[in-house]
Amino acid sequence: MEIKPDEIASILRERIEGLETGSADLTEVGTVLSVADGIARIHGLDNCMALEMLELPHGVTGLALNLEADNVGAVLFGAWDEIVEGDTVKRTGKLLEIPVGEALLGRMVDPLGRPLDDRGDIATTETRPAEFKAPGVVQRQPVEEPVQTGLMSIDGMIPIGRGQRELIIGDRQTGKTAIAIDTIINNKDKDLICIYVAIGQRMSTVVQLKETLEENGAMENTIIVAAPADEAAPIKYIAPYAGCAMGEHFLYNGKAALCVYDDLTKHASAYRQMSLLLRRPPGREAYPGDVFYLHSRLLERAVKLNDDLGGGSLTALPIIETQASDVSAYIPTNVISITDGQIFLESDLFFSGVRPAINVGISVSRVGGNAQTKAMKKVAGKLRLDLSQYRDLEAFAQFGSELDAETQKALTRGERLVELLKQKEREPLSVGDQVASIYSGTGGYLDRIKVERVAEFLADLRTRLHSEESELLGRIEETGKLEEDDEKALGKAIADFVDDFGPDFDESGEPLEEGESDRVHSKEEREAPGRTAEAEGDSDSDSDNDSDSTEDEEAATPA
Repeated sequence: MEIKPDEIASILRERIEGLETGSADLTEVGTVLSVADGIARIHGLDNCMALEMLELPHGVTGLALNLEADNVGAVLFGAWDEIVEGDTVKRTGKLLEIPVGEALLGRMVDPLGRPLDDRGDIATTETRPAEFKAPGVVQRQPVEEPVQTGLMSIDGMIPIGRGQRELIIGDRQTGKTAIAIDTIINNKDKDLICIYVAIGQRMSTVVQLKETLEENGAMENTIIVAAPADEAAPIKYIAPYAGCAMGEHFLYNGKAALCVYDDLTKHASAYRQMSLLLRRPPGREAYPGDVFYLHSRLLERAVKLNDDLGGGSLTALPIIETQASDVSAYIPTNVISITDGQIFLESDLFFSGVRPAINVGISVSRVGGNAQTKAMKKVAGKLRLDLSQYRDLEAFAQFGSELDAETQKALTRGERLVELLKQKEREPLSVGDQVASIYSGTGGYLDRIKVERVAEFLADLRTRLHSEESELLGRIEETGKLEEDDEKALGKAIADFVDDFGPDFDESGEPLEEGESDRVHSKEEREAPGRTAEAEGDSDSDSDNDSDSTEDEEAATPA
């Protein structure tokens, strides 16, 4: 068969004329050169953007990080071990975006928004960029609204405000996560949406935490983003940015959100691993030079927006794990300098039974009293000073036998304040309960109670106030103020309860003798069988003696 050139030309002309403008789908593609440890080298993506999403086989997503002269270094999310040399890679033209929205509430997801809780797909079409420029100074307003943690030691001395970045720092197993979880539980019925980001933890621990939140009714208002320890470094790297993007959805819709990053030490390690695999030059402790920027660009997204932009807020609670309480290490100093204060947890305090184990001396909130209710500011003003003074005198008192009255009084008050601030896990207190408890300490009412009875006294006091002074507590909760009349009423209620509970010391600080008060003993001893009967027997014999003496007197009187 003979093919004529003019026929071929006419056929090609017909085909080209038949094409509609814009109907051709042009995609820039590349080829995988090598893949290992969740990192791929790709050839051919000449126009690729930094942080652009790439499409690979088997549903794997890539993120372009290194743009080099002859190849692109990308991190892979998903089943990266199924990717082989020679696989085709497509550009998407989009930066990394994370699914967001109300549908995520109550769910446990991975950093790409895929469900991990066997409750089916998440029905949301909204997305937000994982990396987003933080609002400028003009778009912000001062942080003044408190985030109530339910912990007296934090709400009283180191208050956290909506829009603040407060670091929780301490050694392993000192109760860092417990503070964050108690804060989430305390806000379950409030208008604060919580996002908990678990980085590099065992999956069993994250599931256990989810169950704890469900038991306490706090999961409905919470999103858990899990990047467990057995995942590749890229997933751990992107997790906090994903959690932040989910929080920003609520922030820019005028709502309040709280992000807990647990913890950024493991996040920095994952980034170091990823950077070394991408052949980026190592710096101090083998971290890349931009490890400060890694955390600063994440944490500066925490904000309280001005009213023109909806007045929403995003609060950040980053967690950092120290080694042997060394806060001067590389990553801890980085994050301390980025945040607006830190809560430092100390192992020695934790093991001595002071929990939460907060070192008041070096813990600080740079927002301070602005983020406290007026009632709390009024009753807790002296608390920090009294405790710091106690810690100094405690060390000094070990070396001296004779102490003057003022020093002895400061030590007595300090011991009771330490006992007052001890709180069990998963038992956050309302603002009214906290104000009443702290007032009993700073007002000197606890000075008449033995240290070992303080916990029992406070528990019974709160029960009494809820039954007899519920209106007073309600006013403190509602207004956030402690007016003069309310303060007098609260003081009188606590003073009356001290008398009913049974003081161990008189008002001058002298111990009461055992016979001076029926309330000297503990509750168990007071209610012990036989104690009351003995008292009754004594009174009976006294009355018998009285009657006998009366009869003698009558006999001796002449008729």
